[in-house]
Amino acid sequence: QVQLVESGGGLVQPGGSLRLSCAASGTIFSIFTMGWYRQAPGKQRELVAAITSGLTTNYADSVKGRFTISRDNAKNTVYLQMNSLKPEDSAVYYCRRGEGPLVVWGQGTLVTVSS
Repeated sequence: QVQLVESGGGLVQPGGSLRLSCAASGTIFSIFTMGWYRQAPGKQRELVAAITSGLTTNYADSVKGRFTISRDNAKNTVYLQMNSLKPEDSAVYYCRRGEGPLVVWGQGTLVTVSS
């Protein structure tokens, strides 16, 4: 039973920061690319950031310089540090393990950026 559990979402003011965590269980975590996606109402789910087993990272242009993805294989956890948050960052954020037929998704954590 593979399970991804996200945490750390909530309400934050513009310019503030949040740190999201995704804890994986029932999977060989270290060999997979891990990613964060987000989906706002009425919009498609989009890639926010990804990190490979070799620690190569990839970010959406909209979050470059503000967000940082990292992983701790010993803890089976991937993180997303979000700084300088904007209202347009508001969305449900989903953790993803792997690609294609091996992909596993978490249930998401809601981030709301509003004053």
